[in-house]
Amino acid sequence: MPEHPRVRSAGDAFAHLSVEPVSTVDRVVEELRRALFDGELDPGTPLREVALAESLGVARSTVREALGVLVAEGLADRVPNKGTAVHELTAEEIHDVCRARAVLETAGVQRWRDASDESREAVRTALAEFTRLAGTSATSQELTAAHLQIHRALAGLTESPRLIAMAESLYAEIRLALASVDRARRNAQEQAHSHGDLLQLLESGDLAEAEATLASHLAGAEKSLVESLRTS
Repeated sequence: MPEHPRVRSAGDAFAHLSVEPVSTVDRVVEELRRALFDGELDPGTPLREVALAESLGVARSTVREALGVLVAEGLADRVPNKGTAVHELTAEEIHDVCRARAVLETAGVQRWRDASDESREAVRTALAEFTRLAGTSATSQELTAAHLQIHRALAGLTESPRLIAMAESLYAEIRLALASVDRARRNAQEQAHSHGDLLQLLESGDLAEAEATLASHLAGAEKSLVESLRTS
């Protein structure tokens, strides 16, 4: 009789699968991002490989690889003959970032009716969390992160992985620009209210007015960022 093919066990079937644990490089990138977004490292600060390696207790090659990630994200720059430094956004870069985010978030607002319940709920949840934090002693960095989460959710209404990935890159640059600006706490309640108005317009189906409200909000944010750059 012909031999029956061997029935593979579940373990055999999955033997070719594998997963990489979170690398040391990833952890270093995460810690450096945190320091940048919390304003611990000012724009233009040199990111010395040797000093960072000693401080973080990792190999210099690990730091070098992590810095490469930050450069790719636009959060750091390679300076010829000087190494790597925290990126300093120019007024033109801020204008460009704000133009790009306006396109993405407007596209999200326009898709409100067609977006999934999950995507719409993400906007509501982000606004509720920001409103909650606005009434607490949350730090400026926490308020900024919560504020940008609302805008992430607006871009998320596009439900396009590529557009969402583009938005993530933009918000990283915006957080870097806001890191040394202590304005989030001063107008948090006002921001919560204005975003609440935007959500009400979306819920009521008045997308044209919601789009106009978003455009006004983003124009104000751009003006504030540019002014903060000039006074820093």
